[in-house]
Amino acid sequence: LYTGVCWYIGFYAFDPSQRVMRRKRIKINSVGTSAQKKRFAAQVCHKLAGKLENGWNPWIEAESSNAYKSFKEVLNLYRKFINRQLEEGVLRLSTIQGYQSSSRILEEWNEKQPNPITYIYQFDHQLCVRFLDYVYIGRGNSPVTRNNHLAFLRSFSTFLVQRMFVKAKPTEGIQNFSKSNLKKERTVISASDMKRLHEWLMAKNKPFLLVCYFLYYMLIRPREIAKLKLRDINVAKQTVFIDASISKNKKSGCVTINQSVLELMLDLGYFNAPADYYIFSENFMPGAKPISERHYRYYWATYVVPALNFPPTYKFYSLKDSGITEMLRSMDTLSVKEQARHSSLTITDAYTPHDVRSANPTLTNYKGLL
Repeated sequence: LYTGVCWYIGFYAFDPSQRVMRRKRIKINSVGTSAQKKRFAAQVCHKLAGKLENGWNPWIEAESSNAYKSFKEVLNLYRKFINRQLEEGVLRLSTIQGYQSSSRILEEWNEKQPNPITYIYQFDHQLCVRFLDYVYIGRGNSPVTRNNHLAFLRSFSTFLVQRMFVKAKPTEGIQNFSKSNLKKERTVISASDMKRLHEWLMAKNKPFLLVCYFLYYMLIRPREIAKLKLRDINVAKQTVFIDASISKNKKSGCVTINQSVLELMLDLGYFNAPADYYIFSENFMPGAKPISERHYRYYWATYVVPALNFPPTYKFYSLKDSGITEMLRSMDTLSVKEQARHSSLTITDAYTPHDVRSANPTLTNYKGLL
């Protein structure tokens, strides 16, 4: 309490916008006598001390006390929340890994800013735009990566609104780069390169060739391949069962095993392992512990691509694109759709190569009334 010509209560509080401690004054000249002013000031000081201890800041305008939480504290709460979603199977591991990576990049970027944000209320639309510009322009990341960071920001924004840290989603109005305008970074592997790949893996790493078979012939996604067990294979019926718990679309399904796949599995002795073993564990052989699908991409990028001098557009997942494309050259679209477990023929038809698309013979000779 300051007394004199002007009676006022004064205290200092950190102003996050200016990054300094600023003095706040609350005038009480209008309050009765000196004794009344002192009693009133004592009550106000007591209340102010409690509010300041709980995170209140006079320089912040917010409707909820949650807005006074620190940015780092809330970001850590979000990380715990999505980790819990992983445990419950709500989100996939790859999604969580992407969000965790984005959160670290956001936190590191904020700390390097001239005026980094301190409180969560400062996490606004403008900051999201600046961060995305940093990702796309400053880091030189691709449009797809920029879209992935935006997906994280949207998830984080939803978390903030639902828990009343902010009143409105900071990402509102921020658009993805249109997928139709994005240059595809993955291409189909040519027939000659596919032959070279087969010959090289037959000589260097047959187990990884089998992994490639699962993607190329059976069109099973890498994440699903990593979680398949030997018991999921029915040799008599020549099928593989993909349970809903490991399927991308959360639906169970069966795909046909190509004869080449079975022969290679028998040749490598895969069926000598216990039925509850994962098909691909250490060194891509059966084992009790699963390995991440990232091992497939790592081996492809580190060993296969350099050895065969493949272009960077030949990704591991290109094997699935190539498999679908080749199947469409020799069989009907419906059969390919079922093997790929696509939700519609439209998705499968998008893979159809131009030289396969031809006129319907029934329509070429059709004579109508006109």
